[in-house]
Amino acid sequence: MRDYQTAAREFDYQRTLEETLAGSLEAINACIECCDRHVGAQRVALYWEGVDGRRASWTFEQLQEASARFANLLYSRGVRPGDCVSGLLPRTPELLVTILGTWRLGAIYQPLFTAFGPKAIEHRVRLAGSRLVVTDAGNRPKLDEVEQAPPVLCVGAPAGQADFWSELEGQSSRFEPVLRTGEDAFLLMFTSGTTGLPKPLEVPLKAIAAFVGYMRHAVDLRPEDAFWNLADPGWAYGLYYAVTGPLAMGHATTFYEGPFSVESTCRIIRQYGISNLAGSPTAYRLLLAAKEEVEAQLKGRLRAVSSAGEPLTPEVIRWFAEGLGVTIHDHYGQTELGMVLCNHHALAHPVRLGAAGYAVPGHRVVVVDEQLRELPPGQPGILAVDRPRSPLFWFRGYRDMETSSFAGDYYLSGDTVELNEDGSISFVGRADDVITTSGYRVGPFDVESALIEHPAVIEAAVIGKPDPERTELVKAFVVLHGHANPGPQLVEELQQYVRKRLSAHAYPREIEFVAELPKTPSGKIQRFLLRNQEVAKASAAH
Repeated sequence: MRDYQTAAREFDYQRTLEETLAGSLEAINACIECCDRHVGAQRVALYWEGVDGRRASWTFEQLQEASARFANLLYSRGVRPGDCVSGLLPRTPELLVTILGTWRLGAIYQPLFTAFGPKAIEHRVRLAGSRLVVTDAGNRPKLDEVEQAPPVLCVGAPAGQADFWSELEGQSSRFEPVLRTGEDAFLLMFTSGTTGLPKPLEVPLKAIAAFVGYMRHAVDLRPEDAFWNLADPGWAYGLYYAVTGPLAMGHATTFYEGPFSVESTCRIIRQYGISNLAGSPTAYRLLLAAKEEVEAQLKGRLRAVSSAGEPLTPEVIRWFAEGLGVTIHDHYGQTELGMVLCNHHALAHPVRLGAAGYAVPGHRVVVVDEQLRELPPGQPGILAVDRPRSPLFWFRGYRDMETSSFAGDYYLSGDTVELNEDGSISFVGRADDVITTSGYRVGPFDVESALIEHPAVIEAAVIGKPDPERTELVKAFVVLHGHANPGPQLVEELQQYVRKRLSAHAYPREIEFVAELPKTPSGKIQRFLLRNQEVAKASAAH
């Protein structure tokens, strides 16, 4: 295993590009990078399993031909390089053909998560200026409620409507990829909407080098691995690291069409021999909730596990090590950045329990105050990326929107963190989420982590509730296991449990038991909705 400090010190941007990309940044195409360059010897690019139990594998050769047919279809419909094509599809081979065919034409792919309703779809396709939406029969009716919807191509379309495979069969299987530059966009993403309306941002082709860097250094994706990223490609982590990253390395990826469940996750890991797994803390917490069943099926089967989306709790980290015999590492990123701060599976460095880790080589990540002064260890501040000294940094702002994220040489993430003495960085919370109570600053994640350690608790979300005496008081919303009794006795027990583990000022003075927590479709807890709810209650009381 290579030493982290050596890897960071010796990082060479030009060499990274040469090792990562088939062409130069003056002549690049994402379909070449993620498909054509890996054609040969019938290498598998995709293992797929449907909700009905059907299975298939696709080689890079098969994807090359299908993507060429799709690119020809797009061209025949007037789509040109730089135009947007939207995909409202589950994790199916058609999704991958749509993505690669869009890229082959030099167009921009824009993902639509299948759980979106018509309004969420309308917001995205309108701002994207989408020229076509590719969907399936199950999602097709949503588009009837989208005002001024783009033309639609449907997988399994009813009689009389354009069907995906029927349309492709009439197209040529040859289409020369359109070369673009590294600054040209190949993805149009929308932020997950944790703090407001989702904002559009273009991902340039040069970001592929950063995505591969994460796969190599943090995920430690090896040729002998069977890889599965649980994240849906309707979101950044899935599209960047279940599609673009592994395919750019010539590595097969895995799609399971069905929803997450403990049973299906265990079955697919066993069936496909998955050794390298990536996913979200929400999925891992659900596995932990069924730990006896999961341990019996998966112990010793996984080599590396990566987590992104929100910080892991210490209990989950310990259980993976002790119960499953595998290291799970926390990774931090944003739609705007990709993953930039990680505990790296492929690089040797100290691992502090609960810390997000160290900057991925090619990035310089620091902690700054509001005056943009870089802070020493132990002082909470804003997580920032030093743009001039981060050659793999690719974000250039939101499409047709102003942003306050750029200040001087820094990109400001909006997340509150602390630098540790060993050089790692620990996540405290979104700037809006940090609680000020009786003069103390409390990170909600610390309180949530302590609550989840209690055997009665499945999930928790912690906010600051307005309070005239303390500014805010700490309030927890808690989801319980079925065996727990949600009464005053358990409230007192949980309060004392947290108080002993954290401090007298950080325990939740109020606890409300709920059936579920509000989350974005990608699984991130929306604390601001809970906070707004409490503000509204306080206003109504006065």
